[in-house]
Amino acid sequence: MTAAAPTFRRDRPIRFSDCDPAGIVFYPQYFVMFNGLVEDWIDALGIGYQRLIVQQRVGLPTVRLEADFRAVSRFGDRVALSLAVERLGGRSLTLALQCTGVDGELRMQMRQVLVTTSLDTHLAIDVPATLRDAILSGSH
Repeated sequence: MTAAAPTFRRDRPIRFSDCDPAGIVFYPQYFVMFNGLVEDWIDALGIGYQRLIVQQRVGLPTVRLEADFRAVSRFGDRVALSLAVERLGGRSLTLALQCTGVDGELRMQMRQVLVTTSLDTHLAIDVPATLRDAILSGSH
């Protein structure tokens, strides 16, 4: 899995709550971290994640997920989480996400396909024009 050049990045500490008893990140916590990154990205695009979900009633469920775990992250580490849009379709977007250490070591990467849905009908809908335009303009 190769990722596109990162377009959005946030630094983050590895917290005690991210780790298992061995002191390393419990793998599902990466999915939680990346979900937070997607929320931050949509906020940074000027869309507002809460507005998208609550007011516009647009959901972004994951329909496909590929993950590669390369190296451990430990309690107290500082990592960078990054996101790049690999593909923007009519009703979906494919994201390339990475977690790297401050030394640049790749810890984990994943590819995620999100589908835009109506939270009223739970059916796929077109990517809202405001979201599409913000992604294409690279606003953040």
